[in-house]
Amino acid sequence: MPDPYGDRALLTPDMTKGYDAVPDAERERLRRYLEAVVAVRPAPVHTTVAFNAVYFGYDLGGDGYGGSPLCPDDFPVITFGECAPVLPVGAMVCVATGSDPLYAEIVHREGAHPDVGALGDVPAWVSGAPAGAEGPGRPGKDAAPRRRELLVPDLDAFGPALSLSPAQLHRLRTRRRWINEDGHVVVDVCYPSREAARRDDLTAYAEHLLTTAREQLLSPFVPVSLAALVGGTHDDDLRAGLLGLLDTVRGVLRSSAALRTWGHYAMTRASLADCWRDTGPLGGDDLRSLAAAVEHAATPARRRYGLTAAVTTYTAVGPRLRGFPGATEPLRGVGYAAAVCRANVALADVVQGESDQGLFKNGCRITLDDAFEGGGVWRSHYPGGAEAPGDPLAPAGRGWASTVPVPPEPEPEEEVDPVDLPLADDASLGPSELLRNDAHEIVWRSPLRLSHLIDGWFPLHPYVARELRRSHGPCLISRLVLDHVGQASPGTEAVQRVTAELDDTTGRLTSVTWPRDFFPGLMLELRWQRGGTVIRLATTRLEEPVQVGDRVIGHCHDPRVLTREDAPGSDRHGDSAAGLGPRQLVMRTVRRCGLLTLDGHALLDRSVLPTAVYGRRPGRSQAATLESAVAELLAERLLEPALGSRDLWGQPHYPAREGQPTIPLIGYRPVRRRVIRPWGGAEPGGREPGAVQFVPGHLRRLRPGCSPSEVQRAAFREHCRRLGKADGWELPYGYTFVTEHTRGR
Repeated sequence: MPDPYGDRALLTPDMTKGYDAVPDAERERLRRYLEAVVAVRPAPVHTTVAFNAVYFGYDLGGDGYGGSPLCPDDFPVITFGECAPVLPVGAMVCVATGSDPLYAEIVHREGAHPDVGALGDVPAWVSGAPAGAEGPGRPGKDAAPRRRELLVPDLDAFGPALSLSPAQLHRLRTRRRWINEDGHVVVDVCYPSREAARRDDLTAYAEHLLTTAREQLLSPFVPVSLAALVGGTHDDDLRAGLLGLLDTVRGVLRSSAALRTWGHYAMTRASLADCWRDTGPLGGDDLRSLAAAVEHAATPARRRYGLTAAVTTYTAVGPRLRGFPGATEPLRGVGYAAAVCRANVALADVVQGESDQGLFKNGCRITLDDAFEGGGVWRSHYPGGAEAPGDPLAPAGRGWASTVPVPPEPEPEEEVDPVDLPLADDASLGPSELLRNDAHEIVWRSPLRLSHLIDGWFPLHPYVARELRRSHGPCLISRLVLDHVGQASPGTEAVQRVTAELDDTTGRLTSVTWPRDFFPGLMLELRWQRGGTVIRLATTRLEEPVQVGDRVIGHCHDPRVLTREDAPGSDRHGDSAAGLGPRQLVMRTVRRCGLLTLDGHALLDRSVLPTAVYGRRPGRSQAATLESAVAELLAERLLEPALGSRDLWGQPHYPAREGQPTIPLIGYRPVRRRVIRPWGGAEPGGREPGAVQFVPGHLRRLRPGCSPSEVQRAAFREHCRRLGKADGWELPYGYTFVTEHTRGR
């Protein structure tokens, strides 16, 4: 059975690029371990919990995280009934008590709105409502909204040493001061912003690890550090790599034939089959009863003359399960999470197997309306035939939407050709960052833009422009000293005579001759010593070059500018879509017009792609050619499908926002492939990228009685220094350190 601390690390650099970039052999090793984790955990395993298991080293023999590098004293503290910070599923927490603290892993999280009835009846406006909503159609005005949530902690996740005895746990449940009678924690969560409240589970957990739990994320004692996997500790690299790992874990869970998933939760098919065969509380009979109740909840009673009124009901799964006889004990602890997930899977199977996109023979339409509140809110509507069909399992938030006034239709915009429109000029793209401003010099950093390359200019920082104008007037001849270290040759220094054009607040250098290997997005650091006229410009070399698409990059760069301005049809000679083929047009349009993420992903609403490419509705042959090009790019994984959402004003969003209808997106992901250098060489030397696998340094468990060599102890101390860890340089007992190396594939 694969082990996170085994001879071969389960996490690899390829996994930081997402599931699609991982070789089959690496997927299979990770899949076998995660299947074992899901089988031994008593609750359904969320994607973030599965990530914790492989990243922090969950022991399958019963110790859980007891032998992991986690430090429980660093966990955030939560108190029952009080306001708490955002704690996504997967967060390691300390539950405050009057005596011994409870250390736990959050394995399930859902809304606990006070207006949800005891039997699961939900007011329409609560289903799909945003955090902080105050009533029907009233989203609230607080910029930092609050929402009541129920957290299910796994109090046994850290093994017997940190678990309470049954008697101690029973005493805490009875008092209901720190946990409720079910062993759960109900808190008012304070979100820092409305945007934070709309984050999906994986993004929220990534932010939690990069901020609140940063120390445990970057611990050198984990099986293999994220910093080693991505090759650095820059926040953008860590975030992109972390999201890639989460995507890989999610893809592996969903691809397993032994597992069944509901949203991000995975459970074994064997456990589901056992539940259906069980005749006790919350077994197969109760699940069938629940499905029948939801199906007939909106079916009106017969009235004279055949007149019936439209009926809509909303049912929350969690509270509804509590109404079944004998359900009290099975719903305690992590059993609640298991029961809720099994109930949702049962309802989904009934909807998919016995209805036409949610429309049943009795005329009632059943759809999932809210995946978060009350463990999942299902909408029953009669007559269902009058509503437009859609994916019945995509949370639509129709309850909340039915109480929100419909905004007026926007004015039609003039049709233009977006292919040649300068959509790459996002207002926030590539801002200048001031690094130093003291009595001696001003230092700032900014990415190179496509317009700078084409026209041979670069903007000055406003502080520099103002002082130069004050001492030299609106124009002067300056020197640009350029220090650029090439990928294959030693550092070179060039001196150019350039013109500084200055006005009252801004200025720029013109007549700049850019080196041939400069590209859009390259980060430039500029220095100006006060009183002088010389501008020094330097690039920063990466520790190891990476390959993004067809371009091998050896220097720091802005991935968003690279995505936007290094698209097909754009180079230092011009920027035009003229002469591009269908595939290049599609790629250019997605990269230029799509929504940008911080790590350079671009996602475009697929329904608007034809109009965005041609500037108008294309003809039948054009549409067919375009669709063929899209299919080819998707098959070659140069583009990828994704899901977003559309708000009431028609604007697309990614990730999909809770309570909004989902829409298909087509996305460009700038896959970063590390360029492995052969021993003794400075360049790849013609070796095919990917022919050699890079294995980062990682910890490995030793056999009983064995100990690491002094060489490995020293290698681990050096590994810690590279990660910026000033303490904890000694190897933990029972482990050795495997230094980074390459392995032929």
